[in-house]
Amino acid sequence: MATAATTHDAHAHHEHDHEHEHHEQNFIQKYVFSEDHKMIAKQYLITGIIWAFIGGLLSILFRLQLGFPDLKLEGLRWLLGNWISAEGKLEPEFYLALVTMHGTIMVFFVLTAGLSGTFSNFLIPLQIGARDMASGFLNMLSYWFFLVASVIMLSSLFLSTGPASGGWVIYPPLSALPQASPGSGMGMTLWLVAMALFIVSQLMGGLNYVTTIINLRTRGMSFSKLPLTIWSFFFTAVLGILSFPVLFSAALLLIFDRSFGTSFYISEIYIGGEALPQQGGSAILFQHLFWFLGHPEVYIVLLPALGITSEVIATNARKPIFGYRAMIGSMLGITLLAFIVWAHHMFVTGMNPFLGSVFMFLTLIIAVPSAVKGFNYITTLWRGNIIFTPAMLFSIGLVSLFVAGGITGIILGNAALDIQLHDTYFVVAHFHLVMGSASFFGLMAGVYHWFPKMFGRMMNPTLGYIHFWISFIGVFCVFLPMHYIGIAGFPRRYYSFSTYDLTNSFADMNMFISAAAIVTFAAQALFAWNFFYSIFKGKKSVQNPWHSNTLEWTAPIKPGHGNWEGPIPAVYRWPYDYSKPGAVEDYIPQTVPFSATPESNLPEETEQIALEKDIDELHTEQRIVSAKSGGH
Repeated sequence: MATAATTHDAHAHHEHDHEHEHHEQNFIQKYVFSEDHKMIAKQYLITGIIWAFIGGLLSILFRLQLGFPDLKLEGLRWLLGNWISAEGKLEPEFYLALVTMHGTIMVFFVLTAGLSGTFSNFLIPLQIGARDMASGFLNMLSYWFFLVASVIMLSSLFLSTGPASGGWVIYPPLSALPQASPGSGMGMTLWLVAMALFIVSQLMGGLNYVTTIINLRTRGMSFSKLPLTIWSFFFTAVLGILSFPVLFSAALLLIFDRSFGTSFYISEIYIGGEALPQQGGSAILFQHLFWFLGHPEVYIVLLPALGITSEVIATNARKPIFGYRAMIGSMLGITLLAFIVWAHHMFVTGMNPFLGSVFMFLTLIIAVPSAVKGFNYITTLWRGNIIFTPAMLFSIGLVSLFVAGGITGIILGNAALDIQLHDTYFVVAHFHLVMGSASFFGLMAGVYHWFPKMFGRMMNPTLGYIHFWISFIGVFCVFLPMHYIGIAGFPRRYYSFSTYDLTNSFADMNMFISAAAIVTFAAQALFAWNFFYSIFKGKKSVQNPWHSNTLEWTAPIKPGHGNWEGPIPAVYRWPYDYSKPGAVEDYIPQTVPFSATPESNLPEETEQIALEKDIDELHTEQRIVSAKSGGH
């Protein structure tokens, strides 16, 4: 009871703090240095879209090199400058820089900030019934740290020596020695500075998300009534808070090695016949620190996408989500196991075979909660009255990619197989399917589904369907062949394969992969047009276009800062009462009390009617608090 009272007091204080604020805002306050969680979400989203096109363009550049190694790129000299050789070919040093920046941008700046930053910010207050985040100022700072990190990372692309080129995992010694390669100099320094600022941004955001969910839920919104989206954002924030500081420390020690002569990661090394003074360090230490963040990072980008998918599939299948508690349990299991499987990325480092077997066992176990989620999605779809909106198609596409990529994850989780496949395109295909593409599809599902609430208008569904089918077919055309050539031994991270007889036999398939990648990337321009055009010219939305149950659809079509006019609605039921036997309509919003639906109540729900009085009393109390605060 003390906890409930404390939560209510915090919420009531938050309620009247925001009730009379931010009525008159100038342009800078409203659109630039905004403390409104909805505007900050839009800032994250649009910045993420810009980064997605930059990261995608970089991948097209190196796919041109891989698929068409004899192609002259002289026409790109205006863009790439000295990175195009005198013969019109891509410089080998720049190839690795492209791979490094593509991976960094897509994993951190698009799928972490663009996905979690957008939807955690946008949905948490709206779906739990809060005026805003616990700290609007901290929320604003989190975006601006991200934007400054983005500017620094982008500026590294324009250095004469090029951006960081140690791979997106920036393993030492290539990243620890400024003299090792052109991309190990200033470009690597800017990479480390940008990532440090990015980590600070994510930590501020994560602390805000957790605090808001715990303390600012509206009346009646118990943890058992939270939408699965909120559960996924909660677990994601916990993952980030506990794992990002480890990457921060890894980067800090790397800066010490680069600039202050320490030897955390550098052992005895000769460069140009000259012995370096450092000794006693271990490059493997960096790998442990990096992957302690790196594997939770997989779920930091996947869990929000899975939460969005849960909401979209339940809404558009017009069925209750199957196994609500099992879904929460599976996310909890994934969160816990994500911290103790990191070394399966390091089977080829020569680790003790017994230790490898432990990580192999834990890796295979994490497939169980993942399988629970896949099974529950499929069961929710089974015999549902499915409405194929673009968001629903992208959600079903995510399930397909998640299952396909997850199966290959079981293969790579076996140490004996991973040692053979680790440095091949099989690994590239696996993580692009299960992490990159699946999370991207979750991002798209979220944009199509909540666009009406973000902007008060609808996106063009026809363009959405075209965007989905080209993207879905294109992703499989790009990454399925990579599994095959990876099993055949085709190595990753190579600039050119034209001198090897073995890889020449795969020239046609590599060309096909590159062509599919170009078409898939071009299809994203269709989404960009649909998105930005619809913000201004799209069909105006109605209050609840998808007939959804969750709380955000009870707010005005375009909510102001504070989300609801007057007191926040109370919550009486869970968010998945779809197609309930006996109900008048096929959806019952969370704000409808059980006393209003006697015809569809289950016996245990009828018993809940007695508790409605307590919720209504809290509602009345909040009205009094709001009225008193308005008199000052």
